[in-house]
Amino acid sequence: MDKTLRGASEMTAAMTILGTIGLFVVLSGQGAIDVVFWRCAFGALALLVICSAQGLLRRHLTWKKLAVAAIGGVAIVVNWAMLFTAYSEASIGVATAVYNTQPFILVSFGILFLGERITVNKLGWLVIAFAGVLLIVQAKPGAVEYAGSNYALGIALSLGAAFFWAVAALLTKKLTGTPPQLIALVQVCVGILMLAPFVSWNALPEGTMAWGSLVTLGAVHTGLMYILMYGAVQKLPTYLQGAFSFIYPVVAILVDYAAFGHQLKPLQLVGAAAIIIAAMGMTFGWRLLRRKATASPS
Repeated sequence: MDKTLRGASEMTAAMTILGTIGLFVVLSGQGAIDVVFWRCAFGALALLVICSAQGLLRRHLTWKKLAVAAIGGVAIVVNWAMLFTAYSEASIGVATAVYNTQPFILVSFGILFLGERITVNKLGWLVIAFAGVLLIVQAKPGAVEYAGSNYALGIALSLGAAFFWAVAALLTKKLTGTPPQLIALVQVCVGILMLAPFVSWNALPEGTMAWGSLVTLGAVHTGLMYILMYGAVQKLPTYLQGAFSFIYPVVAILVDYAAFGHQLKPLQLVGAAAIIIAAMGMTFGWRLLRRKATASPS
């Protein structure tokens, strides 16, 4: 199989798996903290096997890199907890759409901390994404039969999750050359230590559905997904990596509708489309306004 085609297949599979994560969170029947803990626990087992098989455990991590990875792990764990809580308040589809404001938060961090400049084009895409969020927020909770007790809280949690994802991504930039599977292993181990005191040990999950969902979140949505995604990253050019990443929110919205009948309202659909298109425009460098060609002197 052609290298690019294989990479495309791996990235498609990875993003499709990621798009179903909300389904398994809901099917587990557990609170967000418990879900994140068990995802970290089973994910750590899967990643430990992967890293061991690839000989990555023999890689030496400096104390500085280990500290950066650990802080990134705190951000990732908070990101998961906020996003999983948002599912029950604003639905999987809406929460995922708002969560895809991540690129814009990351760009803001680049301006604030890395001295990067914002262009008029990037500012334009940011405005469009912000308008998309406003359209989603404007949907009245009463008109959204599947919304939780606090729809606005769900939106805020989704934005908070995007913020902490961007924090983790910014920290990961400082770990260039470190295998991502090893970074992920450190992060989920941090999650285990962080959340162990808050897990409902007296009310552990019961039944095949609950445990099966939690094992799937760890082994498939963490372990297998990392293998597929980072295998694809090694085979695909950057622009194609970005293109396939937008499969995630589309799959999440479709899964939410197919599994739970949660259909986005017209304003929400427009808002979600605006966020996804703006994120794609930012990722691929699409120009909102083309410069007029200047006439050559006669």
